[in-house]
Amino acid sequence: MADAILPYGRQTIDDADISAVADALRSDFLTTGPRVEAFEAAFAREVDAPHAVACANGTAALHLAMLALRVGPGEAVIAPAITFLATANCASFVGAKVVFADVDPASGLMTPETLAEAMTRVGDARLRAVLPVHLRGDVCDLPALEVLARSAGAVLVEDAPHALGSTMQFGAVAETAGDGRHSAMATFSFHPVKTIATGEGGMITTRDGDLAARLRALRSHGMTRPPGAEPWVYEMAEPGFNYRLPDILCALGLSQLTKLPAFVARRRALTAAYERALAPLAPVVVPAARPAHSNPALHLMAVRIDFVAAGRTRAQVMASLAERGVGSQVHYIPVHTQPYYRALNPGLHLPGAQAWYETCLSLPLFPGMADGDVERVVDALAEALG
Repeated sequence: MADAILPYGRQTIDDADISAVADALRSDFLTTGPRVEAFEAAFAREVDAPHAVACANGTAALHLAMLALRVGPGEAVIAPAITFLATANCASFVGAKVVFADVDPASGLMTPETLAEAMTRVGDARLRAVLPVHLRGDVCDLPALEVLARSAGAVLVEDAPHALGSTMQFGAVAETAGDGRHSAMATFSFHPVKTIATGEGGMITTRDGDLAARLRALRSHGMTRPPGAEPWVYEMAEPGFNYRLPDILCALGLSQLTKLPAFVARRRALTAAYERALAPLAPVVVPAARPAHSNPALHLMAVRIDFVAAGRTRAQVMASLAERGVGSQVHYIPVHTQPYYRALNPGLHLPGAQAWYETCLSLPLFPGMADGDVERVVDALAEALG
């Protein structure tokens, strides 16, 4: 067993980050203070969106998005089957019906074709939102998905925790993940394995000022202060939640955001090194397919492995990698197969999601990796596959 395992993802924290948090701890604000608005403003500039609203975590961001749109019982939300639980759960939180879309088995992404098929299964419910997930950091075909959603009177809410720093080009237009050109909102997460870290934390970006104001009220118990009111006066038109992000964590977020260009460059360099090193293992091992329009800052280095051809199970390969000091993970178990959703969707079979799940494996990818770590990982994978 190696002395230290190389994890599939890890935060990159330096002395400047620690100093920023220490300065916040010495200030007058530990919870909501000036660093919250500063982090929101800096994040909005980074992704080219007019508004950014910080919140407690990525799940809270998704929940707030549903609340801001007033999604509720009798309505439906479409989510891809390959994602983390929170994408579907946010619709369940507000009593809406979750309809699962299949994915491209080579990329794990929702496509216009899989969305169109899912729309045939909405039934009598009113479709309110479609939640494309930018899996790994690769951006979905947003213009085509937007056209389909609008045809049903719905909007896109991008689930973009993997995609901070990713860019894309549709036609002649260069865009940034989270800029909101095709969606009502985009949500992000700052969990430690994401592109930047605040420990826990989330952000929602939007081009709609009214939605931004509603998000800010809902993240803080639904409280608003009427214009011209005395400083102690507040009103609550509807209940909200305590989904605020503290000043301490926003201080870390601000510091991390200054490093985003370096983080993105390093992730792209490591991805390119992986693609070169993995080439001799094809066709048994191939990187996840990348859409032509997507220029990702990959959060996950996902590969597809033909375990049958290799004569190894995924569990055997992951155990063998661990013995060689290499961590790995599976992203994700199809959400529609979870007991809660399986009971609501008996007999639902999504072949693309199943094919992705049966072959996917995430290898280590984070800015702190050394240049030689990619070869180390790929050599360990080759040995694990025999």
